[in-house]
Amino acid sequence: MPPHTRSAWFKTLGLLALVLALALATGLLLGHVGLVLALAALGVVAWHYWKLRGVLLRLTARRRIAPPAGDGVWNELDHLLYRGQQEMRDRKRRLIGMLRAYRAVADALPDAVVVVERNSQRIAWFNAAATRLLGLHYPRDIAAPLGERLQPLPIAHWLAAGRNAEPLTDTASPGDPDLRLSLRLIPYSEDLWLLVARDITRLTRLEQMRRDFVANVSHELRTPLTVVHGYLEMLDESGLDPAAQQEWAPMLAEMRRQSQRMTQLVEDLLTLSRLEAQDALVDEAVAMAPLLATLGREAQALSQQRHAITVEDGAGVDLWGSTRELHSAFSNLVGNAVRYTPAGGSIAIGFARAADGGAVLSVRDSGYGIPATHLPRLTERFYRISTSRSRESGGTGLGLAIVKHVLGLHQARLEVTSEVGRGSTFSCHFGPERVRPRGHDSWSEA
Repeated sequence: MPPHTRSAWFKTLGLLALVLALALATGLLLGHVGLVLALAALGVVAWHYWKLRGVLLRLTARRRIAPPAGDGVWNELDHLLYRGQQEMRDRKRRLIGMLRAYRAVADALPDAVVVVERNSQRIAWFNAAATRLLGLHYPRDIAAPLGERLQPLPIAHWLAAGRNAEPLTDTASPGDPDLRLSLRLIPYSEDLWLLVARDITRLTRLEQMRRDFVANVSHELRTPLTVVHGYLEMLDESGLDPAAQQEWAPMLAEMRRQSQRMTQLVEDLLTLSRLEAQDALVDEAVAMAPLLATLGREAQALSQQRHAITVEDGAGVDLWGSTRELHSAFSNLVGNAVRYTPAGGSIAIGFARAADGGAVLSVRDSGYGIPATHLPRLTERFYRISTSRSRESGGTGLGLAIVKHVLGLHQARLEVTSEVGRGSTFSCHFGPERVRPRGHDSWSEA
């Protein structure tokens, strides 16, 4: 207990003892000790009540008045409450100032920020940018369901996914269809989510310009490369004399190899451009048994008996999707396995059911393996783990990017596991909605 508080207690107790002593002396003189003590006790109670009333009046006053000077317990209590109130008011002013500063910062952000109640999916708060990017208005949209306010965006299932929601990377703004947005859902607390929307219109336009440029350049390169191939074939068939043939053969072989590599690069660029331009597929029944047999034959042709190749069809089901695109993706995986597995190694192509009712196509090899640091970037365009090895094997650096886009169009995902020196496994996971019983021909039968 602080010294001044202890002193106030002692003063109050001393005053009480003095009153009792005077009351006792007066009662003895008058011969009515009990009556005088009762009156003294009543007076003490009335005095305490008066002091309490004064404290309560000052506590509940609109403007807090400083307590009068004095000593004793009540005065000390009054001063303590007054100081506590002043400190609370100071903290409140500081908190209000900080809140205003945070809101000013949030309103200055170029990204739209919306606080969403987790269970009800209602809007709790949003910043100024949300009005421009998402069409939200204060106070009309406070406590409104977010899904209704952001129509026609199909975000109800996305919000329900919560922590597992993948970012929506290219979405039209509900307020302005010309704006392209990237939406991200961030855990904010146990009961709240933070929706962040970023304007990516400029980036989207630049990306479209890049795609158009790549597609146009690839188309322009295709014709001259075809001409070069034709002339090289003519030189091969021209019947050069043995001396000239011996001199020119290595150069012609190198020219043929490089032109074939350029042709493959152009074809991959055109394939990637076509896939990037697609938003959806026209689904058809994909017969997996003949497709797996084709993949096995392609692997054998690429391998030229340098590897042990096996194909296992353990799923007993087919897929819904595009046969052409899936063949392209699976062929890229098989081709990579053959290219990056030394002679004498093994390659296993497998198709099996998944625990969730889906299906998995995997390509496993016993090749060089991939360091863990490279795994996150494997599906980037032109990304190569070893540039020299990739060029020697004829790779373009676009195969896995094509695989990623094909699987994305099928709502599937690519998983890669690898160990350096022991090989890699590339697995294509298809959801249950993409699986159909083998031999059935319609969605309703699946």
